[in-house]
Amino acid sequence: MVTDNQPRINPKSQSFWDEKDHEIMQPFVKDKSVMNIFTTLLNHQTLFKRWLVFANHILFKSSIPPKEKEIAILRIGFLCKCEYEWAQHVVIARRVGLDDVIIEEIKKGEESTKLNELQQLIIRSVDELHQHASITDKTWSSLAKHYSEKQLIDLVFTVGQYNLVSMALNSFKVQIDKRVLSQVDVDFTK
Repeated sequence: MVTDNQPRINPKSQSFWDEKDHEIMQPFVKDKSVMNIFTTLLNHQTLFKRWLVFANHILFKSSIPPKEKEIAILRIGFLCKCEYEWAQHVVIARRVGLDDVIIEEIKKGEESTKLNELQQLIIRSVDELHQHASITDKTWSSLAKHYSEKQLIDLVFTVGQYNLVSMALNSFKVQIDKRVLSQVDVDFTK
């Protein structure tokens, strides 16, 4: 469990930020969203700054409706056993209107009986991308009845982005932010 281990890469404390760190972190400081993922990535400013552009598109400019996007993000976070990602996005999923029943059903995947057809397709597409690095023709055809080509592209890139982020968070052992941990149960065994 990530919360029981020490980080492999320590988050950069604000007292040690240089001018470039302050520049990169200014928007997060301004909206009080300084998180361990960001302060950890400050240890590689160049990568962090470039990654933010892509991450910003996926999180805020994607053509996928927010609830559906959060289902995909939560599913890949769960499949990667990334407690940090799961916890952060449970908070976001609740904010965009997903209730705790649906959030728990995401863990069940295709075994869920409470997800609608599109939600099930999103789950299946995430599972296929995770297992095979591709969406099957059958799933693609079914998704294409609901999504435009642009949305299909955004879906694949969303899953890829959060798979990458989950790998980084798990590998660096980034600790869940205390304010998030107080709001979310990260027990993947239930």
